[in-house]
Amino acid sequence: MTTHVIARHETAECLDTVRTLWGELLLAIETSPSAEGWPPRETRSFLHTGSPADEPLVIEDRAPLVLREHPAPANVDALDARLAIERMLYDLADTLAAAVQHTAPDDPRRWTFRSPTSPGSRAHGPHWAAIWIEGRVLDEDTTPEGQLDGTLTAPPFDPLPLHLLHEARRTARGAEGRLLRALGLDQRRRAIPDRPCPWCGGDLTLHAGPDRPSAVTCSTGPGCTAPVPPDEHGRRTWTGGDLIALHTALEAAQQHIERNRAA
Repeated sequence: MTTHVIARHETAECLDTVRTLWGELLLAIETSPSAEGWPPRETRSFLHTGSPADEPLVIEDRAPLVLREHPAPANVDALDARLAIERMLYDLADTLAAAVQHTAPDDPRRWTFRSPTSPGSRAHGPHWAAIWIEGRVLDEDTTPEGQLDGTLTAPPFDPLPLHLLHEARRTARGAEGRLLRALGLDQRRRAIPDRPCPWCGGDLTLHAGPDRPSAVTCSTGPGCTAPVPPDEHGRRTWTGGDLIALHTALEAAQQHIERNRAA
């Protein structure tokens, strides 16, 4: 596989990760960060307990250049990541459009630049920017197009020059890395400190990654009485909906400890 083919494939994968996890990043802004990535990201939408006015807004209902209506996000790092990624994608789209775009002003495929009176295509948000960039990276719409009268017109975009392909790759990798770090997905295995297994007192370990669902294992092994199935190593393992039950049990155990201390 040639270098430019690899670059296109890798860039498209990074952009797909950003699109897929963007909703989780918006939710993370509304969720107070906790040590070692606990609770896992899959449980946060169930555990978010803000007032209705503080609930995350649907992406389509939001102006992408406006911050939150309330000035104090719960997770400033996640908010910083969101703003940085938006800026990276929008600036990259501007750069690519200036170099390869020949679409008509009314063409829906056109990337419209920001002006003093309009956000341009930025109004559609980072999801659209990522899709548009991917189209340029994959050299979509770069061949003459047929018209109803049988004539051919010039393509709306030129093929992306190699130096801009590698710039897109660098930016997409940076955006993906920033998002994964904000969600705590850049480290695959982390101990959960000061939170022993509620059933046996064993050490709990969180396993997470961008290409796998979160899971928590107990170090005790088959001797643990937790009501969840074991993994291939015999460790009791919480995944999916079982993570909610684990979180509830850990909170109950913590409250019990605090009551005993106060007694």
